[in-house]
Amino acid sequence: MEINGRTRPTAVIGWPIAQSLSPVMHNAAYAALGLNWACLPFGVPDQQALLAFIEAARRLPFVGFNVTMPYKQALLELCDEVATLAHMAGAVNTVHCVDGKLMGYNTDGRGMLESLAEDADFDPAGKSVAIIGAGGAAGAAVTALILAKAGSLALVNRDTARAEQLMERIGDRLHGMSVSVHSLDDSADEVVRSADLVINATPVGMGAEDPSPIPASWLREGQLVLDMIYRPTETALVREANAAGARGLNGLGMLVAQGALAVDIWAGAERSQIHAPREVMRAAAEAAMDVLGAGGETR
Repeated sequence: MEINGRTRPTAVIGWPIAQSLSPVMHNAAYAALGLNWACLPFGVPDQQALLAFIEAARRLPFVGFNVTMPYKQALLELCDEVATLAHMAGAVNTVHCVDGKLMGYNTDGRGMLESLAEDADFDPAGKSVAIIGAGGAAGAAVTALILAKAGSLALVNRDTARAEQLMERIGDRLHGMSVSVHSLDDSADEVVRSADLVINATPVGMGAEDPSPIPASWLREGQLVLDMIYRPTETALVREANAAGARGLNGLGMLVAQGALAVDIWAGAERSQIHAPREVMRAAAEAAMDVLGAGGETR
């Protein structure tokens, strides 16, 4: 990759950010597409630093930037315009910089659907789904599952009030999909076990010694279990799902797809029908993971 006077920056922001895979994935994609862009990680430790970065993104020639923890929800208020899917999800993970304005998107949910299709040949249409969690990642998953016409959805969370708030935000867009909210205790046993697809949308599992967010006894043969976490590559949940006869899938495919969709958004403004090279981005991510080894993830 050559950096010169015409190179335009993209970024990933969050805290911590040192082990983010986004720069290697994005820079591999830019090289493959012949784009004179460069992706850099920006550690943003607090709100003051976040506001300073936002001002810089408006004034400098940024193409766009990705957002990871803990700022996805804050960007809802900081963008000039926010796409409907991001509003529904309650989080922004991709920002397009256009003439000094910030346009917010959420590519996590669509990235999840792309990974389910490509990595597991799974179509959620008409299927029952249980989501563990009720934060921004869960919101993106719920939004995507509505678009995919899932048959039923169970939200399982320690704080049921937060899950109810998520349901209230999207309640008028469910289009007939059955939804229920459950506390993360033994009462959720049956609803998780009966689901065709189980999704972990919590950070539980990022630590190498973290337990599964749900008991192994809640899993069964024939299920697909998606853990949005991709480091470590085999979380306790993925391991226990495979042991139960289910198929355990980590979040690497989703990570690659959501990043590729961000590139599609940014580059699509300059070139029609752009399609970021997923296979190139995945290879770059896997190579970087081999170097970084096990440990908690940062996009």
